[in-house]
Amino acid sequence: MKKPTLLILAAGMASRYGSMKQIDGFGPNGETIIDYSIYDAINAGFGKISFIIREEFAENFKAIFEPKLKGKVETDYVFQTFDLKKYGIDKDIYREKPWGTGHAILEAKNQIHEPFCVINADDYYGFEAFEKMVQFLNNESAEDKYCMVGYKIGNTLSENGAVSRGVCQTNDNEELAAINERTKVFPENGKIYYEENDEKVELPASTPVSMNFWGFTPSVFPITEKLFKQFVEDNQDKPKAEFFIPLIADHLIKSKEASFKVIPTDEKWFGVTYKEDKPIVQESINKLVETGVYPSKLW
Repeated sequence: MKKPTLLILAAGMASRYGSMKQIDGFGPNGETIIDYSIYDAINAGFGKISFIIREEFAENFKAIFEPKLKGKVETDYVFQTFDLKKYGIDKDIYREKPWGTGHAILEAKNQIHEPFCVINADDYYGFEAFEKMVQFLNNESAEDKYCMVGYKIGNTLSENGAVSRGVCQTNDNEELAAINERTKVFPENGKIYYEENDEKVELPASTPVSMNFWGFTPSVFPITEKLFKQFVEDNQDKPKAEFFIPLIADHLIKSKEASFKVIPTDEKWFGVTYKEDKPIVQESINKLVETGVYPSKLW
């Protein structure tokens, strides 16, 4: 059986952070957050790492990752472009940024032929999440059975401002029933709230949220392409509209074309939402190194 592929979403530039954070150094020897994800993924049993990037970043990425990964795991590069003609859309639509995370995975349709996992480049997920994902992809995934890793919201917040989180609802089978995007989630006086229409609503710290850690099989590609074409048609006059992975999940759940198992994890997520988060991420990684979770020199 072919080992699953890890697809890393790294095509975006983060305006709030102010630099290309996907290749910024955080570990004791300048390791990136992606390095830790790849290290965990290899140890968990992934067989290939595919980077979704903009073509102009390719040389940067290859210079950083190829020397480290050569002989350890197969690597591949998927370019997220503005070309719509490959999807039979004969329109020139001006955009400053690509079409979002759902479009990003669609760009990999000709390069991935095995079960795969999608993650963000700038998020730390922890080994347990990769281990559980590999187990699902190897043993449970099917053409109509996908998954996502659900993090406890209390383990995903930033000390430097409010964050957006996809708050998950599950059914009795621990499958995803709905994701509600809460754009202003923050801790206050030991509790967690989201704000909507000037009202504060409390969320239990154990509430599962999506951190863009998804498991699919290639059967998702034709469905995604159909949805993307419709999205472009509906949003051609909205240059900032983005086709996100949860839109695909929402359609599949409502149409009963596929289910998503929500895999719980106690791992503490961290990432760089704000520039001020960088020292916190560095401190978190140093603690993981000190406690023996990672070697001081990763590669």
